[in-house]
Amino acid sequence: MIRALTGFSTRHPWKVIAFWALLGIGLTILGQALMYRVTESQLGGFLPEKYDSAAALKVAEDKFGIKPDANAVTMLVKRADGKALGVADQRRAEATAAALGRQRVTMPKSDDAPGLLAKDYSQKPKVTPGTMAPRRAFVIFSVGLSGNSTDPGLQAVFKEFKKKASSSYTQDGLRTGFTGGLADLVDSEEAQKTKNTVAGALTIGLIVLLNVLVFRSVMAALLPLLAVSLVGGAAVGAVVGAALLTGIRLDPSTPQLISVVLLGIGIDYFLFLLFRFRERLRARPERGAREIAGEVTGRVGSAISSAALTIVAAFATLGVANFGQFRVLGPAVAISVMVMLLASLTFMPALLAVTGRTMFWPSRTLKHAPREGSAGRFGDVVARRPLAVAIGAVVLLGALAAGTAGMRMDYSGGSGSSGTPAAATAAEISRVLPAGMSDPTDVYVTSGDGSALDRQRVDALATALSRTQGVGRMSPVVYDKAGDAARIGLYLTADPQSQKARDLVSGPVRTTVAGHTPTGAEAHVGGTAAIFADISTAVSEDLKTVFPVAAALIALILLLLLRSVLAPVVLMISVGLGFAATLGASALVFQHLRGEPGVNFTLPLVLFLFVVALGTDYNILMSDRIREEMQRPGPARSAVARAVRHTAPAVATAGLVLAGSFGSLAVNPAPSTQQIGFATALGILLSAFVLSIALVPALAALLGRSLWWPVRPRRAVKQAFAHGHEQHAAEPTPAPTPHDRIGTS
Repeated sequence: MIRALTGFSTRHPWKVIAFWALLGIGLTILGQALMYRVTESQLGGFLPEKYDSAAALKVAEDKFGIKPDANAVTMLVKRADGKALGVADQRRAEATAAALGRQRVTMPKSDDAPGLLAKDYSQKPKVTPGTMAPRRAFVIFSVGLSGNSTDPGLQAVFKEFKKKASSSYTQDGLRTGFTGGLADLVDSEEAQKTKNTVAGALTIGLIVLLNVLVFRSVMAALLPLLAVSLVGGAAVGAVVGAALLTGIRLDPSTPQLISVVLLGIGIDYFLFLLFRFRERLRARPERGAREIAGEVTGRVGSAISSAALTIVAAFATLGVANFGQFRVLGPAVAISVMVMLLASLTFMPALLAVTGRTMFWPSRTLKHAPREGSAGRFGDVVARRPLAVAIGAVVLLGALAAGTAGMRMDYSGGSGSSGTPAAATAAEISRVLPAGMSDPTDVYVTSGDGSALDRQRVDALATALSRTQGVGRMSPVVYDKAGDAARIGLYLTADPQSQKARDLVSGPVRTTVAGHTPTGAEAHVGGTAAIFADISTAVSEDLKTVFPVAAALIALILLLLLRSVLAPVVLMISVGLGFAATLGASALVFQHLRGEPGVNFTLPLVLFLFVVALGTDYNILMSDRIREEMQRPGPARSAVARAVRHTAPAVATAGLVLAGSFGSLAVNPAPSTQQIGFATALGILLSAFVLSIALVPALAALLGRSLWWPVRPRRAVKQAFAHGHEQHAAEPTPAPTPHDRIGTS
C-alpha cells in the first residue's frame, strides 16, 4: 500500500502536486471561515451532565434563559477626578447604562469585520442594574454579550461597545473600566499581538536557518516549509469540516495546537525523506533522481507511517476521557495527522521527483562523500562505551524527573492578563469589594416535580449560605416565571479562578447546599470556581484511565511494527523516562522557580501523549535504521555506529525544528499555553538528543541483535540476499572501523 502510493506519486508528480495545491488552498479558506462556528469557548460545556456545575448550566439555560455562550463583562464607572460619586452622578451612570443596553451594537466597518461565511455578532447587550461600592467609590454594572469569546467578530462588537460606553460617560465627567472574561481576553491579545508576531517570525526563521545550515540549499530550506504550511491548512480545514458535520465542539486552542503540531511533524517527515534522498543520490549518481525518489520514499515511508500511526493511536485513547476538551482533542489530532501522513506518502515524494538533484542546489555535497562529522564521532563513542552513555542518559533524566516530587495541579486557567487595563480594573474592584464580585458563584434550586418552590425554605438556604465561610456578599434570590426554580448569587472572598475559591465551593458551599436544600428539591452550584472544581475531578479520573490505555496501545503497536518483544520494552522504558523528566523539569521551572500555583491541569496528559507519541517517532526512525544496518554483515556495534552516523543529523534537525514550533507557544498570554509550549519543546529535545541519539543506540549496542528477538536481523539477512534484496545487496560492505573489533553480539 505504502509503496503503491509513493510509486504512483513519483510516476505522476505534477498531478499529485496540483491535487494538493487545490485541496490545501480550498480547505484552508474553508477552515479559517468556519473555525469559530465549531469552537466552544466555555469550559463548562465540556463537562458531562453528571457533574454538579454542568447540571447548574443546564438549569440556568432552561429556567433563566442564560445562554451557554453568554459572556459577562464587568463595567466600572467612577468620577474622572477620583472623588466619591454623588447622587446625581449615580443617576447619570445608571441612566447611561440603561441607554447602552437599549442600543444595538453592530460590527464596525473595518478589516476585522466578518467575512462572507463568518457570523455577525451584532446584538443588544444585557446591562444589569448597578452595584454601588463602599464609600461610593464607584458603581459596577454587568454587561452580557452572547457568542464565542475567541471569535474576532464578538471581540470587535465588545470593542465597539467599550468605545461607545467610554464616549458616553466621558461627556458626564465619568470614566469607565472593563474586566472579566471577554475583557481579559481582548486586552491580553492586544498586549501580546506584537510578541506573537515576532515569535511566529522567529519560528519560521529558525526552521529556514536550520535547513540552510544542514543542506546548504535555498530550495531545501523553503520548499518543505511551504509544502507543510499548505498541508497544515488543509488538515485544519478537514478538522473544522468534520466538526461541523458531526456537531462536535472544539476547544479554541485546538486549531492553533494542530497548526503547531503539523508544522513540526510535517517538517520532520520531510527532513527524514530529504536526508535519505541525499544519501542515496550520493551513493548512486548514475541513477535517475525520480527512480531514487520512489525507492527512498517507499523505504522511509514505512517508518513515517509507523510513527504517524503511533501518534494517531495515542490520541485515539482520549476517546475514553470524561472531560470533553480531551475527548474532542483526540479525533482532531488524529484526523490532522492522517492528512499529514497522506501528504508525506504522496505530496512530498512528488516534490522530490520533480525537483530531483536541484533540491540541493547550489550545494556541491552530492558530488563527494560527507565527512564523518560529530554524528559519526558520537556513533563511535556509543559503540565503544555504550554502558557509560546509557548510564549518563539515565542519570540526567532521573535528575530532571525528581522535580515531580511535590508537584501540584493548577486548574485556574488564568488568562495571563497581568499589566493590562482589565487586570488594573479587577484590582481596583477587589480593593473594596469581594474578589468574586465580577464573577459570581450561582446556586440553582429546582423543584423535583415541577411544582412551585417553598420560598420560605429557599430563603432559609440563602440565609445559611450568607453565613458560610468564604461568602463575602449575596444577591437577592431570583425566581423564574413558573416559580419552580430559584437562583442565589454568591460573591466569594477569593478570586473565582484560584485554588482557594475551588476549595470553598467544593467544601463549605456545597456542604451548606446539601444540608439546607428544601425537601423534594434539587440544588446545583455553578460558576467558574464550581466548574474548575469539577474539571479537577474529571481530569483526575481521566489520568487514571488514559495513561495506562495509551501506554498499552502504543506498546502493542510497537510490538507489531518492530516484530520484536524486547525492542518495544526498551523504547517504552526510554520514552517513559523522557516523560517523567519533562514533567519534572516543568514543575521545577513553573512551580518552584516562577512561583506559580502548579503545573496546568492539562499538561500531564497532553505532555504524555505528545512526548510519548512524538518522541516515539524519533525512536522508530533510529530503531528502523539500526535494524537495517544490523541486516548487513559485521558486528552489531558497528551497525549501531553507522545508524547513528546516518540518522542522528536527521533526528537532531527534526528535533530542533519541532521544539522550535512548540516553543513559539511559550509566548502565548495564557499561562496554560505557555507551559504546554515550554514543556513540549523540552520533551522533544530530550526525546531527540537524549533518548533517540544516545540512550536507544546505547541499549541497542549493549543488547546487540538480541534486541530484535525472536526475528533477529542476522537471520533475516540471508533471506534478503537470497531474494536479491536490491537495496542492501547494492550497498558495498562497510570498511572496518576501530570499534568493529569491540564485539560481535
